[in-house]
Amino acid sequence: MSESKKIDENATAGHPVSAVKLPAVLTASIDAWASAHAVNRSEAIRQLVELGLKAEATATASWRETSLALAVEELATSQLDQFIDPATPQEERDRRIHRLTEGPPEFVGLRIDLPKRGN
Repeated sequence: MSESKKIDENATAGHPVSAVKLPAVLTASIDAWASAHAVNRSEAIRQLVELGLKAEATATASWRETSLALAVEELATSQLDQFIDPATPQEERDRRIHRLTEGPPEFVGLRIDLPKRGN
């Protein structure tokens, strides 16, 4: 028995078997992926499901972080807007809020909590 076969069997030993019906096109794609990664169809399906679930978890976490950041920014903007004199022109209000939430332009490039902007 080959070494890779032993590893594959040990990785799934004692786990329940699940059967799925897949369209022929999807099965062909899975077989091509399995061939490229030197694993059998069952192992390919297991690895692809794991990859999909990890990607979904990462995407969900990223979405939550992004939506939380947007909510915080909106709250900060609305609070800052209340402190600015209502007689101030909208363009100046926007500039002030931007400077308070993003920082002065001369310091934005120095911030380590923001990704570097391309020039």
